[in-house]
Amino acid sequence: MTRLVFALAVSIISLSQVVHSQTPAATGGNATTKPVDTQQAAQPDKTAEDCACEPQVLPEDLAIVNGVRITRRDVEKRTGEAVRQLQQQVIDARLRELDLLINSRLLTDEAKRRGIGTTKLLEQEVVAKVKMPTDAEAQTFYNQNKSRIQDEFHVVREDILKYLLDQRQRVEAKRFADGLRAASDTKLHVAAVTPPGNETERARLFATVHGEKITSADVEDSLQPFIFEIQEQVYRLRKEELDLSVNDTLLSQEAQKRKMTTNALLDLEVKPKTVTEEQALAFFEQNKERVSGDFAQTKDSILRYLEQIEARAAERVFVEKLRAAASIQVFLTAPESPVFSISISDQPSLGDAKAPVTIVAFTDYQCPSCAAVHPELERLVKEYGDRVRLVTRDFPLSQHAEAFKAAEAAEAAREQGRYWEYVHVLMRNQSELSVDKLKGYASELSLDRARFDGALESGKFADEVKRDIEDGMRLRIMATPTIFINGRRVTARSYEDLKANVDAALKALAPTASAQ
Repeated sequence: MTRLVFALAVSIISLSQVVHSQTPAATGGNATTKPVDTQQAAQPDKTAEDCACEPQVLPEDLAIVNGVRITRRDVEKRTGEAVRQLQQQVIDARLRELDLLINSRLLTDEAKRRGIGTTKLLEQEVVAKVKMPTDAEAQTFYNQNKSRIQDEFHVVREDILKYLLDQRQRVEAKRFADGLRAASDTKLHVAAVTPPGNETERARLFATVHGEKITSADVEDSLQPFIFEIQEQVYRLRKEELDLSVNDTLLSQEAQKRKMTTNALLDLEVKPKTVTEEQALAFFEQNKERVSGDFAQTKDSILRYLEQIEARAAERVFVEKLRAAASIQVFLTAPESPVFSISISDQPSLGDAKAPVTIVAFTDYQCPSCAAVHPELERLVKEYGDRVRLVTRDFPLSQHAEAFKAAEAAEAAREQGRYWEYVHVLMRNQSELSVDKLKGYASELSLDRARFDGALESGKFADEVKRDIEDGMRLRIMATPTIFINGRRVTARSYEDLKANVDAALKALAPTASAQ
């Protein structure tokens, strides 16, 4: 319920889709050859311009493979429409964002007027006023949408109940927001929300709420995490298609060299491993909750599926050999993370407060990846001395039932000056984070148990954890750990990659330092 309340606070009037598609999402991995695609490139339109979310102008040549050019037009033939759909999401979001900012201001003002926090206000005015959906209502929803839901009702029951509750709370939140808007002194100063054409236009006045200004800059800054997310998705689409084009070019060149067709070349060189019935049965046992029918009914389709996987894997091996021997230049570059504004006030910190490089890690104490990365982050602080500082912020994931209370416990340990030692214990015991265990760990560190237990039982630090979650949601954090170095989000997880990012941050600061 806590995470939903924050979702309502951040996007109080937005409504989610009618039903979540169960179509499997495209996954990453090395591309091989292109699937058949008859889609033609759409005519150029103003979507990219209206979106204002292209981080750079695409070069005419995106790659050169053994002297053969792969152009922007080649890639856009297959990705153009999908890219436009993604960019349209930014256009639509920008149109909504002014309303969201207005409602956020009104929510904050109302909470202050009542002398409570925004979370408490939403709990009183939204969550408490919504009836829990019943099994009968979930069954009705399932029956109405059965053609779009692949699983049986008992499999998706909980998801449907959560979805229906979410919808009701969002509708109630909109009603509450509309009431606040109607009773407020809110003035709109523009008919349409458009992106700024230059830095000066960021100062355009869009609205005033109780005399406080909302400008174009406010809208763009609020949308910044979402825009970067779309930029990354667009890049991945183009990169995947470019990889496919490179592979196709290499296969075509090799086939021509051997004076045979591409299919004949693949038949000659690609030798997939044989899939056994035992492997199919093992797959069935691991995925039986998602498979309709028993093994006898699904064996043939499972075998075909696993054979396709083996064929693609064998094809990738062959294509990688061709790549290793080829001259390949790629000119498509990934978007650079913007510098996000992330509060580090009153947060656990390790290292010199004046360090030129600050690492901010949003973490979850039940997250195995967090446990793996945390020692590497501390290692960097130790090795770089007064040049690197580590700040941690909490982002307990909803699927980790004990993570939120563990975050409160870490704050209770910080109150007694033993945060980092306590975190080490949590990371070593991720499967044992019950309240009793959390209290036991406090005893292991010789903390004042009465003080610690009182803080944990009263929820003294729950608001601090909720504040971190809210900030993380505004940054569109989806997983942990999520790491920022001097405000830029990085994907690095290994010590070597993290160190490279720290070195890059220090190098970027060098001209500034020398100029002073």
